Amino acid sequence: MENYTNRKEYIGKLLSYKDKDLIKVVSGLRRSGKSTLLELYREALLKLDIGKRQIQFYNFELPENFVNKNWDDIYFDIKRKLQSDKPNYVFLDEVQNIPFFEKLVDGLFASKNVDVYITGSNAFLLSGELATLLSGRYIEISILPFSFYEYLTARSIDTSNKYLNYETLFFDYVNETSLPKGVELREEGYDKIYEYLEAIYTTIVEKDITQRHQINDKRAFENIIKFIASNIGNALSPNNISTTLKQDRQSVHHSTVEKYLEYLCASFVFYKVNRFDLKGRKQLATQEKYYLVDLGLLNIFAGKERTTDRGHILENVVYLELLRRGNKIWTGSSRNSKVDFVCKTKTGDIEYYQVAWQMTDEKTVEREFGALEKINDNYPKFLLTTDGFTQNRSGIKHLNVFNWLLETN
Repeated sequence: MENYTNRKEYIGKLLSYKDKDLIKVVSGLRRSGKSTLLELYREALLKLDIGKRQIQFYNFELPENFVNKNWDDIYFDIKRKLQSDKPNYVFLDEVQNIPFFEKLVDGLFASKNVDVYITGSNAFLLSGELATLLSGRYIEISILPFSFYEYLTARSIDTSNKYLNYETLFFDYVNETSLPKGVELREEGYDKIYEYLEAIYTTIVEKDITQRHQINDKRAFENIIKFIASNIGNALSPNNISTTLKQDRQSVHHSTVEKYLEYLCASFVFYKVNRFDLKGRKQLATQEKYYLVDLGLLNIFAGKERTTDRGHILENVVYLELLRRGNKIWTGSSRNSKVDFVCKTKTGDIEYYQVAWQMTDEKTVEREFGALEKINDNYPKFLLTTDGFTQNRSGIKHLNVFNWLLETN
């Protein structure tokens, strides 16, 4: 834990919901740090003088915690240990591994003086039974791998140093991994990181997706992953994915493609961004874009043919950062223009973002500024690039993207 970035904003969120009558659900990709977050939160509780016996911690990745036990066995185990006249904090890690876990969660939630925290690495956790059972009674905290700022902190790099070469550090960040444990492996060399990512990929694909949803055609599934990974930031639809694969002599029906995409997003591997019609002010149902939770995974998904251009990689990093900062995000389009991101902020305001690697020539300048200039409203508009020298134009704020990523809110 020593060098572990302490994920202040997530801990802060959990503390703000402590003792509130809501189930706290921490969701996110496997190994994005959910268990560690609960450990750090447990330490925070102990510092607040909450007794050790008031905290119960169950990790359901460990077979000894659930094999040959029904949900009610676990329920009564927990009940027996509750401190009757004090607040109790119960952590259930990877709770989806228990059949009928929703009954366990609901039973604990109904108990007096019990504050319940659960984690899960699948969005289906909150669909179906549990959502119905708990409607309006839970708060979801989605956790992402390290931001660029957290990554630099984890590497003990002093971001107040004006002369850092951010570009080099950025390439480390996207070529290696942003997953907390993966960053810890840096000293041992890239091979170790690669093995780590490969293991995560296998677990997600094998255990969480192909076994769970009984996918027999693994090759088709892997081809789809590869295809989306190689098309980050491009508008895609199940139809055009299916057509493209057909040209490659692989036949996958578009409804199958759609299902696979849903599973991948539910496991937090990819994030889907819907299109927003800037003129009609409504969400459109076609041509979504997909972004990857950790760009290190591109090395596994696309392998040596990692062709995604750096502009799209930067766009992916900006997307995740906007998500971390609590925005709802769409990609904007109208007949004569496209803008990378339309955001609704935590306070309900609208903001527009355009992302480009560099203002190399007049043509790029015109294209990138032009995309934002065509939107005629007075909401803030930002152009993010790696240029050291930035120039605002017609009310559009042109910012250096590394500075923007390191703004700690």
